[in-house]
Amino acid sequence: MSDTPDTPRERKPLGLKRSIDAGEVKQTFSHGRTNKVVVEVKRRRVLGKPGEAVAPPPPPPPPPPPPPPAPVPAAKAAPRAPAGETPQERVARLQREAEDERMRLAEEARKRDEESARTAAEDEKRRAEANRDAEAEAAQRAAREPVAEPEAAERADDPVGEAADDGAAQAAPRRFTPVARPEIKKPEPKKKEEKRPLPERAAERGSAGDRRSGKLTVTRALNEDEGRRARSLAALKRAREKERRLHGGGGSKPREKQVRDVVVPEAITVQELANRMAEKGADLVKALFNMGLMVTVNQTIDQDTAELLVEEFGHNITRVSASDVDIDASVDTDPEETLKIRPAVVTIMGHVDHGKTSLLDALRGTNVVKGEAGGITQHIGSYQVKTKGGETITFLDTPGHAAFTEMRARGANITDIVVLVVAADDGIMPQTIEAINHTKAAGVPMIVAINKIDKEDANPQRVRERLLEHEVIVEEMGGETQDVEISALKRTGLDDLLEKIALQAELMELRANPDRDAEATVIEAQLDKGRGPVATVLITRGTLKRGDTFVVGTESGRVRAIVDDQGRQIKEAGPSMPVEVLGLGGVPGAGETLTVVENEQRAREVAQYRQERATEKRTALAPTNFDTMFTNLKSDVVEFPVLVKADVQGSVEAIVSALHNLSNDLIKVRVLHAGVGAITESDVGLAAASKAPILGFNVRPNPKARELVKRDGVEMKYYDVIYHLTEEIAKEMAGELGPERIEHVLGRAQVKEVFRSGKRDKAAGLLVEEGVIRKGLHARLTREDVIVSATTIASLRRFKDDVDEVRAGLECGVVLADTNDIKPGDQLEVFEVELRERTL
Repeated sequence: MSDTPDTPRERKPLGLKRSIDAGEVKQTFSHGRTNKVVVEVKRRRVLGKPGEAVAPPPPPPPPPPPPPPAPVPAAKAAPRAPAGETPQERVARLQREAEDERMRLAEEARKRDEESARTAAEDEKRRAEANRDAEAEAAQRAAREPVAEPEAAERADDPVGEAADDGAAQAAPRRFTPVARPEIKKPEPKKKEEKRPLPERAAERGSAGDRRSGKLTVTRALNEDEGRRARSLAALKRAREKERRLHGGGGSKPREKQVRDVVVPEAITVQELANRMAEKGADLVKALFNMGLMVTVNQTIDQDTAELLVEEFGHNITRVSASDVDIDASVDTDPEETLKIRPAVVTIMGHVDHGKTSLLDALRGTNVVKGEAGGITQHIGSYQVKTKGGETITFLDTPGHAAFTEMRARGANITDIVVLVVAADDGIMPQTIEAINHTKAAGVPMIVAINKIDKEDANPQRVRERLLEHEVIVEEMGGETQDVEISALKRTGLDDLLEKIALQAELMELRANPDRDAEATVIEAQLDKGRGPVATVLITRGTLKRGDTFVVGTESGRVRAIVDDQGRQIKEAGPSMPVEVLGLGGVPGAGETLTVVENEQRAREVAQYRQERATEKRTALAPTNFDTMFTNLKSDVVEFPVLVKADVQGSVEAIVSALHNLSNDLIKVRVLHAGVGAITESDVGLAAASKAPILGFNVRPNPKARELVKRDGVEMKYYDVIYHLTEEIAKEMAGELGPERIEHVLGRAQVKEVFRSGKRDKAAGLLVEEGVIRKGLHARLTREDVIVSATTIASLRRFKDDVDEVRAGLECGVVLADTNDIKPGDQLEVFEVELRERTL
């Protein structure tokens, strides 16, 4: 039947049609956040009227010849921005252009994917048809195979005709060739893919260019080979939730608890403890609430409470304290097989001006005395001397002045042998006795060197007898202490002294381990202008090498140079060797221990801990009570502030100690700052603010400090001998207090009667009991031994005559100034005041 115009046209079959195009628009807000919104655009459907003819589709055009390769298009030039465009408009325009470009690329990618899918479908159809043809041909061959089997059986039963059959078989070719039965291929089981993160799987399923590739179309619904449908958003949510349950501890198999070693210091916050245990802070707070402690995560708990928490949560605790950071050298002992013989350390001690430095000069062949201020030693020196027998001896020279007690004590503590120098013409002096006490306290052997025997009034025997008073018995008098008579000036008896030192050192068997990290004791420290902080140290054990990292007291550093007692730079220093060390971070305290550590981090850690401890000790408040508080409020003690700067640390200690010894109940020295090195601007600023003098001992101010001194009018005092400093400061402190006021009582009298004298004053009739009463003297009126008033005698009369004085046993009348509170029976004490120059 042909189509006519009267016949209505059949309607098209229903099907799925993409009438919606989707895309993404990126929104940018003013507060910086962005958001992606899916925009769907519906295309208008054109519906024709029933019975209206629809134009037939145009025939497909013939395939065009393959075009020549197109040239690579040039990059599209960016459109020029319109004039007057604001930044917001420019951002919106660039976003629109980027969105258009992204949509264009997505459309091109979609077309490429559809073309490749169509090509793959056609190839798959061709392969399926070829497989079906091959299977049909194989089935036909298999159907003919049983016909050939009976014939072979008949030939086997008839051996006579077998030859004939063979000949016939050779003559005619076989019609059917046996073919093996084809096996139907079974679908291979899918390999279980590894569990991968959802973002990674989602990225494989689709990208920005093919977001709509997972939509169900008519083509994909009819063609099963096109691929599986994309997972929905709900499926993705379910998979993500399942993965979270499996990996987040929500599965059926609970995760095994990890036991940790928790390091707990003396005090720690709850949150820090929770972090070290890898637990929640809220769980720890809950556990503490159950223990009866109402705390928050930011509060600090002690070590014992932290231990209970750690054990409750099943972890292992490691208790540490802040002191574990410090270095304890007392527990570090060297094995006996590592010890080797070392030189002896000998300290020269004695009274000032008894010839200690002259003795060392004679032993070393030098002249140190000439370079010392006042001819006395005010620093501690260290030297090495080689004897004629090739042995090496280390000598320490200590000051003999009374102010250097700490230096002498330090020299006695780090030495092996003490040589006590006593002048034969002077005998035992105070610092000689002090040196004996230091030696006994240190427990080291002593050798007495009786010096200056070349003088005419020298009496060595008297020195030996005086030593008996202090329990020092020499060998000549039946004791164990060695003695030798010497003359440093004439250089006599020096060999005997060295021989006795070597003998004593041999008996002591002095040994140390040189093959280890060095330990040393600081003898002296100073701040050199060109070299920085310099410390004179005595190696006690080990070997100090250039480049070693060390810590000494509150300072750390690295050895930049090692200088021996001759001023030569050396690479390393062994036990019992005195050297100067450069490379410190600051000036250490004399007497502190220098220890070599493994690295700079360890040195800084130890130095920081020691600095914190020193700060706590310095700022700690002494325990007080109400009595001490009121005593301090009522005290009228005058403070004398000073600022001390010296060349070496030992001198600073000696000066501060001597100044504190000048203090008494009326005036007290307050050292605002004591340091080593030149006087700087900060020192001048502190002195100007406190109105304190600056005491410079062998140091001078730098140029900028000198300008500040002139501008601010700061008092500067320079000294090079310590007893000059103490004497002058004592005089200034006495002048600060003013002259001393002394009272002398001249007489006492008793009030017998009180009369009126004039309109306002009262006169007292007195009986002089002792002494004398003079007009104009100071008087003290007491009633029942309680002072009523302190006044002066304004008028003195006997009968009606004015007199200057009245002696004991006589009666008189007096008028007291500034008081009328007089009653019969009171006592009057008359005294005069004498002003004397005050001394400390």
